[in-house]
Amino acid sequence: MSSEVRFITKNFGKYNPDSIDSYISIGGFSALKKAVKMDGEDIASVIAAAKVKGRGGAAYDMGRKWSQARAVKGEHKLVICNADEGETCTFKDRELIKNDPFNLIEGMIIGAYTVQARDGYIYMREEYRHLRPRLLSAIKQAEEKGFLGDNILGVKGFNFRLHLYSGAGAYVCGEGTALIRSIEGKAGRPRMKPPFIKVSGAFALPTCINNVESFSIVPHLLLDDSNVYTNCGNGESIGTKLVSVGGNVRKPGVYEVPFGTTVREIIFGLAEGIPGGRRLRLVQFGGASGKVSDERILDTPYTYDDLKAAGVDVGTGSLLVIDDRTSVIDFLRYTQAFFSHESCGQCTPCREGNLHMKLLLDKLAAGEAHPCDIEKMKKIANIMTLTSLCGLGEAAQNALLSAMKIFPEVFAVGGAH
Repeated sequence: MSSEVRFITKNFGKYNPDSIDSYISIGGFSALKKAVKMDGEDIASVIAAAKVKGRGGAAYDMGRKWSQARAVKGEHKLVICNADEGETCTFKDRELIKNDPFNLIEGMIIGAYTVQARDGYIYMREEYRHLRPRLLSAIKQAEEKGFLGDNILGVKGFNFRLHLYSGAGAYVCGEGTALIRSIEGKAGRPRMKPPFIKVSGAFALPTCINNVESFSIVPHLLLDDSNVYTNCGNGESIGTKLVSVGGNVRKPGVYEVPFGTTVREIIFGLAEGIPGGRRLRLVQFGGASGKVSDERILDTPYTYDDLKAAGVDVGTGSLLVIDDRTSVIDFLRYTQAFFSHESCGQCTPCREGNLHMKLLLDKLAAGEAHPCDIEKMKKIANIMTLTSLCGLGEAAQNALLSAMKIFPEVFAVGGAH
């Protein structure tokens, strides 16, 4: 069975996360000192060469994103860390903030230097309010040590300040434009693109957004002279990944695994399997908006390409394990109820589609559905995918559509097993 690796999490337990001096004592800010002697484009190239994809769910090439953000003209640019982490069963970013806050801050400062940003925001979900004092203290200590402020590390014109902003618990604010509107003091609702965030983001300024795990990789990569990261994984899935495992497992938690580890090794090795000798019903990948599969997925390598070929995605890096005590239909009902509640209501396909899908699933569970109801669900799901304003509406039916392929028998009229 697979064992964990320590690259992104190498600092866990090695220093006092409330003390910047403790962080410096283990080499903290060495990556920043190296970065300010490099050209920003070279930093982006290091990230691109390691094939780092954004860890928030979209999996966009991070080196390319930073290079594009750097190329945008503007005297005042921003970097934003998306720490909203609202997907169900996704809690890896919480562990990074809790155990290694200074590394996150260092990664953001390097990001600011690379894209030439003057201000940064950490947008943290309301449910992580207990971590606010830790981050606020870390920011203050970084300012006192000269890692934030004007002419950082003696580099003339490298001025960067960091701000912490807490959301109010809205799932949709994990979407970039909704997050930006929330920071601006507006209702957290997505907007149309273009203009794209890199050109006109928060306060209409050029903005680069990445999530906590993405920023946290950067300092380690810049100091990885032994190529520990790039020696893990293969193909387009190089390096390591933080995976949140929850649900019906003996040992839920966050595990750092090399790409290529099988789903079986993660669930039955690191998470120690399903308690009570129960059978696996399904696994959902990447949060509530993720697709589902059954035990056929277990021997699939955990890589972007292999999971996609198997009909699912890495997404936010979570695995929700459901055993045979929960029916497929009930699982989908809970998921659809979640999206019906969390839809911001701005666009009709998402607002009405999620509600009607929930009602149709309730009807199916009660044994009152007709064949036309199944077709109606498919039709609504496809309309939502094609016409919703943001990723919530586009992905809310991922679980349903994938379940229809994996478990066709439960969608037979009268067959809500």
